[in-house]
Amino acid sequence: MLLAIARSRRILFVGGKGGVGKTSVSAALAVARARDGGRVLLVSTDPAHNLGHIWDRELADEPVRVLTTDDGWVDALEIDPQATIDRHFAAVGATMRRLLPERLHASAQQHLDQARSAPGSHESAVLERVAELVSSSQESHDLVIFDTAPSGHTLRLLALPEQLGSWTATLLASRDRSDRFAAAAQGIVGVKDEEPTADAELRRTLVARRDRFAHMRSAVTDASQTSFVVVTVAERLPVAESVDVVDQLAALGIDPAAIIVNRRSPADEGALLAARREQEEQHLARLRSALAGLPVVEVPLLPGDLAGADALRILADHVAPPSA
Repeated sequence: MLLAIARSRRILFVGGKGGVGKTSVSAALAVARARDGGRVLLVSTDPAHNLGHIWDRELADEPVRVLTTDDGWVDALEIDPQATIDRHFAAVGATMRRLLPERLHASAQQHLDQARSAPGSHESAVLERVAELVSSSQESHDLVIFDTAPSGHTLRLLALPEQLGSWTATLLASRDRSDRFAAAAQGIVGVKDEEPTADAELRRTLVARRDRFAHMRSAVTDASQTSFVVVTVAERLPVAESVDVVDQLAALGIDPAAIIVNRRSPADEGALLAARREQEEQHLARLRSALAGLPVVEVPLLPGDLAGADALRILADHVAPPSA
């Protein structure tokens, strides 16, 4: 069932409460789709990156090939917000130095230094990189899987495209009003100047930013392109948080495709695990009742450390087994 979802989508977000195995499940989904012939880009947006540990590889902000199958592959990267912030402010600083008089360079640089550490800069940088990857992967990859940070952080991130898009649109509207007033004033005095270079570049930057966020918002709210897979374990708090996550995804217009219940206890391996399994059944009954109609996939508790390609292939057999 999950393999069918991975085949039919271009973007999958995998999220849930911290500690439930989101990274392992994300990697297993990537393996399953690659074995099915897909070209997969696997991206970690979590500041506490574990994706490299799962693959037993060093990962950075650019894709690294971590798995090759007969017909597909997996490229993986860990988003580095600081690198994104540095690139952004370097570009802005170069533009400001080119357009502003030299006497204003020092004060402009001071403003940029303060903005670099402003609240929200980390989230904005992650979102910028996510938007870049969604756009740049269209030709090179069939599926992008985002291994996300714990639920609250991810939901704030997914709400940002609309918020930042609206803010940018407001700035553009303000620029339009200012331009109209300037044009009217020039008409009165009989002078018509070309649009200043700085204003033209500002407008191009704002338009590009608005369009980038609009594309991102359109992609993540299109259920034919994008879905969210919620990972949980059969315990009281993760189940409650998963129900909340599904409700908030619906409010954001994002399709929740399935619930993966990870690390299910066996019923036939002693009294302790059998009792735990019985308790888990009660929590899952509440989950199914609250999210009726949403597919639930159960993944068993597996032995050993889930690290390296061989272990991820085994997990993939349980998360998204091959189908005809």
